[in-house]
Amino acid sequence: MASYSWARKLVVYYFFIIFSCCIFSFSYGRITPNFKVRAVNLGGWLLTEGWIKPSLFDGIPNKDFLDGTGLQFKSVTVGKYLCAELGGGTIIVANRTAALGWETFKIWRINSTSFNFRVFNKEFVGVDGSGNVVAVENKPGFSETFEIVRKSDDPSRVRIKASNGFFLEVQVKTEELVTANNGGNGGWGDDDPSVFIMKTSGKLEGEFQITNGYGPIIAPQVMREHWKTFIVEEDFKFIASNGLNAVRIPVGWWIASDPTPPKPYVGGSLHALDNAFLWAKKYGLKVIIDLHAAPGSQNPWEHSANRDGTIEWGKTDDTIQQTVAVIDFLTARYAKNPSLYAVELINEPLAPEVSFEMVKKYYEAGYNAVRKHSSDAYVVMSNRLGSADPTELLPFASGLKGSVIDVHYYNLFSDMFNDMTVQQNLDFVFTNRSAQLNTVTQSNGPLTLVGEWVAEWQVRDATKEDYQKFAKAQLEVFGRATFGWAYWTLKNVNNHWSLEWMIKNGYIKL
Repeated sequence: MASYSWARKLVVYYFFIIFSCCIFSFSYGRITPNFKVRAVNLGGWLLTEGWIKPSLFDGIPNKDFLDGTGLQFKSVTVGKYLCAELGGGTIIVANRTAALGWETFKIWRINSTSFNFRVFNKEFVGVDGSGNVVAVENKPGFSETFEIVRKSDDPSRVRIKASNGFFLEVQVKTEELVTANNGGNGGWGDDDPSVFIMKTSGKLEGEFQITNGYGPIIAPQVMREHWKTFIVEEDFKFIASNGLNAVRIPVGWWIASDPTPPKPYVGGSLHALDNAFLWAKKYGLKVIIDLHAAPGSQNPWEHSANRDGTIEWGKTDDTIQQTVAVIDFLTARYAKNPSLYAVELINEPLAPEVSFEMVKKYYEAGYNAVRKHSSDAYVVMSNRLGSADPTELLPFASGLKGSVIDVHYYNLFSDMFNDMTVQQNLDFVFTNRSAQLNTVTQSNGPLTLVGEWVAEWQVRDATKEDYQKFAKAQLEVFGRATFGWAYWTLKNVNNHWSLEWMIKNGYIKL
């Protein structure tokens, strides 16, 4: 009898331990997923990337003058470029024979005809009380406002009209000093010191450019029509019926301020995200919410909604707190939705501009924000791009249950891939990508997600069979990621970037 009582107590004890472990595991998030994510990114939908759907920008007046576009001005009289001396903080001169960073002025668009010009050191070009052109102000005002007047039959030949009503001209006798005191009546010949040859560079076509480009009246119409038509319920049905089980949805930080986000952004993307969750539930798909654009931009590219290529995210605690608030908002909104599978705290922060200390600080706060509302949503942390150790997050993330490290692998965007053959690309996937994935995959560490990859490369004249082999190789290797993978992207005017096109045309089999 005593031994039976002891045995019964032992059973009860072990049951208690197992039950406690289950509760502990639930409260801190799942460790081992029941299935691997086979996802597709819905890029270019709730966050604009012009290269995905270029026609979105067709109706913008003066669309070659979008925010962030670099302009270089060569004086026709002296044959030299305008330059922010010392990169900014002093006068503008016209004495450079080549155009590099100091000779490039980035546009901040006010409207289709009025602009601010930002120089290398981030000051804005303006006119001082003596009519001299300088770059000394950190914030643009009336004196930093200019118009670009083009020659009707030669749009590269321009004059620059200052806020005082006069045009910029080069004063050759004073070491090519630039002033704003020309009436603009001298014609368009090479003897007119107010005439410049303009070149553009560094075009950005992101959410800031499209909304600020169309302006507050037209932008809401364009964006809402795009959100309503680019991704629809039928797309979710297609995704679910073609071997995929999840979608990764890039969003911008202003979605948390819907329906009245700060200018120039447009309200309505939150309603579209709500629809995505409804469709995901209907077709049995999981959702990864991906904060692709953070306040101040975490990288210099259009997909972070960057205005002019400057990285401001992480430079202040305020940008961190703003971003945590966005994660808090999104998780609270969808925490009880059965389709919410993961929240990605930020996409592709760039090293070294974004420091490891700052991204780690944010990831800890972002993780806690998710956990405040959800005990079982996975928390995805993107590796930094650039000069960063791919394993730097492992010690930190290993202590956070339900954490996932996101890596992005493209056989593109580097000169090393330019001359690779089909076989060399395949070998690179099987050898190099396997090794890279193994490096960030540890048995007791966070899960791993190949959050972006594509069956596109630099190989010229590749056959359909070549593409099939390339896609198959990546599916095999990236299928080893412990959390899963996500193809970039569902729809794209560039066929091989479009998973929809690749599936429908037999280039990829899932």
